[in-house]
Amino acid sequence: MVERFDAIVIGMGPGGETVASRLAAAGRRVAVVEKELIGGECGYYACIPSKALLRPPEVRAEARGAAGTAEPALDWEGIRDYRDAMVRHRDDSRQVAGYEEQGVEVVKGEARLTGRDPWRVAAGRELTAPEVVLATGSSPLVPPVEGLDSVEVWTNREATALDRIPSSVAVIGGGAVAVEMGQFLVRMGARVVLLERGGHLLGREDPRLGAAVAEALRADGADVRTGTAVRRARRTADGSAVLELDGGGEVSAEVVLAATGRVPNTSGLGLEELGVPVGRRGVEVDDRCRVAEGLWAVGDATGTALLTHVAKYQGRVVADNLLGRERHADYTGVPRVLFTDPEAAAVGLTPAQAREMGLKTSYAEIDLTAELARPWTYSTSPTGRLGVLADHRHGVLLGAWALAPMAGEWIHSAALAIRERIPIDRLTDGIAQFPTYSEGYLVALERLEP
Repeated sequence: MVERFDAIVIGMGPGGETVASRLAAAGRRVAVVEKELIGGECGYYACIPSKALLRPPEVRAEARGAAGTAEPALDWEGIRDYRDAMVRHRDDSRQVAGYEEQGVEVVKGEARLTGRDPWRVAAGRELTAPEVVLATGSSPLVPPVEGLDSVEVWTNREATALDRIPSSVAVIGGGAVAVEMGQFLVRMGARVVLLERGGHLLGREDPRLGAAVAEALRADGADVRTGTAVRRARRTADGSAVLELDGGGEVSAEVVLAATGRVPNTSGLGLEELGVPVGRRGVEVDDRCRVAEGLWAVGDATGTALLTHVAKYQGRVVADNLLGRERHADYTGVPRVLFTDPEAAAVGLTPAQAREMGLKTSYAEIDLTAELARPWTYSTSPTGRLGVLADHRHGVLLGAWALAPMAGEWIHSAALAIRERIPIDRLTDGIAQFPTYSEGYLVALERLEP
């Protein structure tokens, strides 16, 4: 028997949940198919557990810098138990029940598209709908290093679900997972080595931000090596891993954390058989997040930007289009935040990207501790930097980055300015609360070349 719906959502991470919830609230008959847990990677193995783990060591570091406070102890069992509570002990039964109460049909299992006009989905049951939304997410990419399969390798899943703190960890990569989990592990007492083959951490960001993050990690005791590639791995008699490096030298560790990116989950869906092309970076969508007539995609499956907030944004775009409110996606001014200590945040273009586009730019960078009062009321030994990039000809902000406490919160001022093309003379006429880190924008913007 074929079950008919108004829409079928395949994958229930943040993007899929956004679509399903909005369609159900509008009275549409919706079926969702999820092969793992409702909530997706973010809720169980990425954003939520990693931020829950990062916070206790951050509190201890903040206490060290606050005058007249004692340094709190870290209780690993307490940290681990709270992490487990935050991921609901990887039990999504309440989420399933919640969607069913909204009238959503929840199907657990693998989904495969078997027909179109209308779309048909096989998932242990035969489902059909005129609209299908792909929200299948992505999986961690393990680098093709010879011998790596012979040693203990973690991805973000094992790292955020860890039950014990290993004595030593070799991290391959220099992006978000590498930096965040590297800092957590070193602060919890592990010996940590970060091996990044590129010239700086956070390879897609301004090199100055990558260098500032590396400095913060080194201050915590991590060994950060850039321009370093892993050539081969081998297992020793005691079970530890040895990584042989290009150019000579070795690194040994109990565990290897592979943090070298992610790949979209698009295989096995039957897309190619139905004439839907799939690229290396995922399925291609238009500015409405549409793949083909009646077929839509959101989140990591699109390869647009592998960020939870982008997936949720795309989910809102798709839901509006399916509900008759035409909407087009605009990725201008999407913030990018690493929840390190201090937080690393960026938005918009880097100077290198602006040069590639042929833009004439102005750049200014300030030491927040030399310009503002807030860092000193926050800590007795503060750190913080802010960089801004402007379009010289049009007088608008193009990009910004910051490494400072709570930068993930106040980077949104720059994000809004970039997205709405607010003239810089209007930004410098604004009034920021004193004392805050947001005051730094005025100082930095006034340092731009006229």
